[in-house]
Amino acid sequence: MIKCDLDRSFIMNYGNWVVKNRWLVIIASVAFIIATSYGMTRLGFENDGRVFFSPENPQLQALDELENTYNREDNVLFVVKAKDDNIFSKEVLTAIEELTERSWQLPFSTRVDSLTNYQHTTAEGDDLIVRDLVANASSLSNEELLRIKNIALNDVSIVKNTVNPAGSVTLVNILIIKPDDKDIVREVTIASRDLRDKINEKHPSIEVKLTGGVVFDNAFSDQSEIDFKTLMPMMFIIMIGIIYASFRSITATIATLIVIVSASISALGISAYLGIKVTSPSAMAPVIVLTLAVADSVHFLSTMFHEMTHGAEKRAAIKESLRINLHPIFLTSITTAIGFLSMNSSDAPPFRDLGNIAAIGVMLAFFYSVLLLPSLMCVLPVKARFSLADVLKLDVFGNFVVRNKNKLFVSIFIALVVLVVGISKIELDDNFLEYFEEENKVRVATELAMDSGVTGFDLIEYSIPSGEEGGINEPEYLERVEAFSNWWNEQPEVINTYPITNIYKKLNKTMHGDDPEFYSIPESRELAAQYMLLYEMSLPYGLDLNNRIDVDKSSTRLTVFLTGTAGELRELEEKGNKWLDENSPKGLSSTATGLSLMFAHISERNIHGMLWGTSIALALISIILIIALRSVRIGLISLIPNLLPASMAFGLWGLTYKEVGLAVSVVTAISLGIIVDDTVHFLSKYIRARREHGKNAAEAIVYSFSTVGTAITITSLILICGFVILTFSGFKVNESMGILTAFALGFALITDFLFLPAILIWLDKKKA
Repeated sequence: MIKCDLDRSFIMNYGNWVVKNRWLVIIASVAFIIATSYGMTRLGFENDGRVFFSPENPQLQALDELENTYNREDNVLFVVKAKDDNIFSKEVLTAIEELTERSWQLPFSTRVDSLTNYQHTTAEGDDLIVRDLVANASSLSNEELLRIKNIALNDVSIVKNTVNPAGSVTLVNILIIKPDDKDIVREVTIASRDLRDKINEKHPSIEVKLTGGVVFDNAFSDQSEIDFKTLMPMMFIIMIGIIYASFRSITATIATLIVIVSASISALGISAYLGIKVTSPSAMAPVIVLTLAVADSVHFLSTMFHEMTHGAEKRAAIKESLRINLHPIFLTSITTAIGFLSMNSSDAPPFRDLGNIAAIGVMLAFFYSVLLLPSLMCVLPVKARFSLADVLKLDVFGNFVVRNKNKLFVSIFIALVVLVVGISKIELDDNFLEYFEEENKVRVATELAMDSGVTGFDLIEYSIPSGEEGGINEPEYLERVEAFSNWWNEQPEVINTYPITNIYKKLNKTMHGDDPEFYSIPESRELAAQYMLLYEMSLPYGLDLNNRIDVDKSSTRLTVFLTGTAGELRELEEKGNKWLDENSPKGLSSTATGLSLMFAHISERNIHGMLWGTSIALALISIILIIALRSVRIGLISLIPNLLPASMAFGLWGLTYKEVGLAVSVVTAISLGIIVDDTVHFLSKYIRARREHGKNAAEAIVYSFSTVGTAITITSLILICGFVILTFSGFKVNESMGILTAFALGFALITDFLFLPAILIWLDKKKA
């Protein structure tokens, strides 16, 4: 026990004070709840996929640098599939032409690229003519349709970039000025959906689907709203059912709901005051706080009803419950908060926010559980019809555990060894697209584009410097860019690349009578500069090359479209860096970047950070338990049931799911603080039995089961259910986090009930 703060006389006086000042506590609590809940009006949602990366992230820094050079833009992407698998028909091209023209009217659009407005070049004498590939599609003849098809499917700037090789799917890509406001993101998405629906209705020969960066960003907020509207009611129904089934008291159920809802609302309000924005992961904080807040209330109510069924008057039972539970509830709240606060070592800000909101909620739940809940129970009518502890008879189970301690210990140890082997089978893989469930419309549209071969979902981008102003026209530089692009095209995961050299080669061919022999880089810097000047002067408004060439023409952008696992992307990045080091002049190399690459690294970066944070949290929790329980031996013993469950959970995951992503890096921190709760309550009752009642180790084990076993069982069931509910989230990070944490909590209950008792008895004999 923390002697200076929570000695026995203080706890006894505390119970008397709460009962005596119950109305003051209720009024003060209501005022505090109102004040904190007002902060929810300031809540904002951050729906940019980049929120997963801290400002210190090197890939994010590289992406910011690239976008500062070539403008920061995002996109809306229409995926157009011809129902007869031929986009080069009059009907389909007419629909694409209309979609292209109307896409310019989307809010904040700055550029539209499609098959119909592709800038095709021809030469008339010394003049370069640049015009749309398709004009007045409805009046095209069969010969013109065939000509357009031949041009498109033989132009490397079109095929596998705008049109798939089979000619059945094409893209209309709209660049949007990067919106930082979630309302703007939603406005653009709604307008895009409306345009998609109108085109689909008007042109039955095609099927248009919607994806793109802006739409993905909006999908984060949409999914969070869906999760909040579906998962919260599910959580309430389950909690109401378990609490009522446990105590058969409507009053206790209502009082508990008041406490847990107040804790969640206050936590969100305070976080809003602190400027924390809601993201897809942190949107799950209310569900987690609700779940954790129930645990404190159940421990208080379990003891109170136990005392009342054994003859104690209600207020006396409340005082006794506070005397017995204040200390362990305080300890579990502190240790749980420390576990969540360790998430601040995460490289992903949303998980820092989740940890901070949950930590605030946990401590608020403590205060509401030991102040508001007892006060409510004082003034509300309540009768104890039975004691759940008497019904479950966990003292009988405790005797069984004591009698079979060696067999149970060996069984759990064998299971531990088998499960831990599964950790070696875990593979780190973060696929941004798979963050959403398979039925998600944005994912369906993206997979259509990928599967048809029109483009790759993953992007790796480079800004390749020439080293001097105007240096991009130097043939030696262009040959280096071309060689790097060719190297990428040789990789099996790559769908296509988009280097600036494609334009130079096309211009050189055009100005030499479309002779294929001249599809090459211009032979001199002056010629290359002249071609590019003619081309840029001929481009229509909105279709310039500012997104591919920097202002002083000293560097160009290379985009690689590919599809692969996170491990494959990291490996390709390393190979690409090696190629640049070996083939580029000193100082002219480039750093790979792109959201896909950033997500490929996020698991590793998070795991490294979380290992450090979790280690510190574990050390702090151990020190607190040693001081609070006044026993170095017991404090160190607590490490065993606190560490094993997470290891067993990861092992089971490795044997079943194998692949883990962003969620794995924070599960240990989440589960650590929660798992400690059961251990603390069990050990506190064990120590009470040894010190206050003079029982031996075996008797103290049975005492722990009889006094707190029921509450531990109920709270574990509620906690497991709470995290299982997260598995119904349409956001994979939340789903994986829910499954892993539920595994860990289940193993924690098994470890505390079947593994820990044998260790306590064995150490007691050693001490004797």
